[in-house]
Amino acid sequence: MTNLLLIRHCSATGQQSDAPLTVEGFQQAKELSQHLESYSVSKIISSPYLRAVQTIEPFAKHFDIPIHLDARLQERILSSSDLPDWMEKLEETFNNFNLKFEGGESSAEALNRIEQCLKEIKVEDNSFVVVVTHGNLASLLLTSLDTNFGFEGWRNMPNPAIYKLSQGSSSKVHLATK
Repeated sequence: MTNLLLIRHCSATGQQSDAPLTVEGFQQAKELSQHLESYSVSKIISSPYLRAVQTIEPFAKHFDIPIHLDARLQERILSSSDLPDWMEKLEETFNNFNLKFEGGESSAEALNRIEQCLKEIKVEDNSFVVVVTHGNLASLLLTSLDTNFGFEGWRNMPNPAIYKLSQGSSSKVHLATK
């Protein structure tokens, strides 16, 4: 596996694909940009959702690195129906990766999507690729690498969060935000 920095987007105003960052989220994006300066980043791949793009824009602009959008990094849809008990349903999908709700995507399907995206990443040197995505999708990938991560890992994941993945192993890197 290439050296990756898997990033969950900064604080956003909502869950819709066009939901922008909050005022706090824009400040987090600036702090994230400063944090990422310590890495040799050669490529940025992001979910096309506005909050993901806005999360990495300050860094991308500062270092003149293009942001490559990949729909496979968009957030997982749990269901097309309103689920009043969505939190319990989501937890069930971490326990049964094949569980699928109406109009939604199973954990296995979502995991396959992000894994396919990551398999296509090629870097010639020891530089890092920044991958900006969403909490649920990132959590599924992290759970596949460490089964202890799971639902509680998702539940405790801050906005933003950074995970350093390298050669098939992962280590958590938290961005200190105010």
